[in-house]
Amino acid sequence: MIYVVGILVLLALYVVLLYNRLVVFRNRIDNAWSQIDVQLRRRYDLIPNLVEAVKGYATHEREVFERVTEARSRAIAAGNVGEQGQAENMLTQALRSLFAVAENYPQLRASENFMQLQEELSGTESKIAFSRQFYNDTVLRYSNTRQAFPAVLLAGPLGFGPREYFEMEEAARQPVKVAF
Repeated sequence: MIYVVGILVLLALYVVLLYNRLVVFRNRIDNAWSQIDVQLRRRYDLIPNLVEAVKGYATHEREVFERVTEARSRAIAAGNVGEQGQAENMLTQALRSLFAVAENYPQLRASENFMQLQEELSGTESKIAFSRQFYNDTVLRYSNTRQAFPAVLLAGPLGFGPREYFEMEEAARQPVKVAF
């Protein structure tokens, strides 16, 4: 009888420890996502200033400005990790077009305001990349824990479902070119 109670206590202890470990991973994922969100918001805040700086020199490039503005709006409105990844791909491509336009205007490239915005965006892009890597690493650890035996038997019933990676399309994996 004491052996059965001992085994039940050990089993209960294992379930509690597993539950707590999964909670820690889930909270780390949520925290990592909020770090990405902070950097993305910073990026979104820089974009209107960048567009305005380029607009002052390249007023006839209306389509590029509209594409950047629309991509920014979609990125801000994205609802989940997958949608965010797609929206960020569109925004990255739109920003590439904007920088391509800026390359045609030497006065713009020499502008102190544009250079400062360019530097801030470059730093923000690096922070986004680091945050994305941290988020995906955390999702990987969570997934490994959740899918390993015997946790795989308990994770679902305890409410720990799969989490999505923050992935980008191959074309958008390259950093936004902000140096001229």
